[in-house]
Amino acid sequence: QDELDVVEGMQFDRGYLSPYFINKPETGAVELESPFILLADKKISNIREMLPVLEAVAKAGKPLLIIAEDVEGEALATLVVNTMRGIVKVAAVKAPGFDDRRKAMLQDIATLTGGTVISEEIGMELEKATLEDLGQAKRVVIN
Repeated sequence: QDELDVVEGMQFDRGYLSPYFINKPETGAVELESPFILLADKKISNIREMLPVLEAVAKAGKPLLIIAEDVEGEALATLVVNTMRGIVKVAAVKAPGFDDRRKAMLQDIATLTGGTVISEEIGMELEKATLEDLGQAKRVVIN
């Protein structure tokens, strides 16, 4: 008997930036239900610029997926600690593609999720991002 699964959404070839985000150890995957999705066309290394949006997401009681050029250093460490302590469930992945292709892919993801790409090129700053700028999905799986 053949079966057909119809899945709405998209898929791209990027894994989580830290194994500490894994919440399904049996499969080695990260699963987020109804997450907000932050799309940033930049490297995020300073957690201070993320605090306003992180606090808003924590108050909303939903998980957060960060798709950015990179998340590193203090910012990544703080996200890991907050996830491990159960303060806010977060996962971060590098945006797919490079340069202009990455910008186009981020824009495609924004269109699909109803979010806005936070881009300093168009005068948007991460610290001014609100929940309205974030995309949303029913479910995200990272493995």
